[in-house]
Amino acid sequence: MSSDLSPVIAAATRWLLSAFPPAAGSLNHALAEAQAWQAVTIAAALRYPTALDAELLNMLGPGGSDRLDSVTGADAHPLEGHESAWRTGVDETVVSWAACLLADEDLAALAAACLAATHHGADSVGDARRLTMPSPRDHSAAPLLRHPDLLSPIADLHRETLLGQLDADPAGSSPERT
Repeated sequence: MSSDLSPVIAAATRWLLSAFPPAAGSLNHALAEAQAWQAVTIAAALRYPTALDAELLNMLGPGGSDRLDSVTGADAHPLEGHESAWRTGVDETVVSWAACLLADEDLAALAAACLAATHHGADSVGDARRLTMPSPRDHSAAPLLRHPDLLSPIADLHRETLLGQLDADPAGSSPERT
């Protein structure tokens, strides 16, 4: 993965883990972090598919987590100073797309397959198995992070844009026949 996107990937991964904490324990945290990182990395690569896109992101900035915090209620007790400075590095669309991928393994597999068409390449996240084929252990480590209903308010923010990017139909829908 291009190092140009690493600050956004780190901030978005941290945001997801703070909004949807893993089960207790170090191993659970590591497994949840791996899943969030894979989802965010794929989302960032699809959102910023070219080197120029990544440079523009670095120049203009990602926008921050204000809307995401509002949707999840995290803005009720805002942090101040250095405690919240990392939140300015969060990209709302990347987090929303990552939430879509965490909630839908088939969509995650399609998104991972589409990485080959980006500047970052198909190998930018390895095989992404924790995201595309999570084990029962992966699910138990990150029950909130993998729960479609809990992720829905975040995923719904930019789901249509992701589906358009992937040229995919929403889950459970079938094309109309004429």
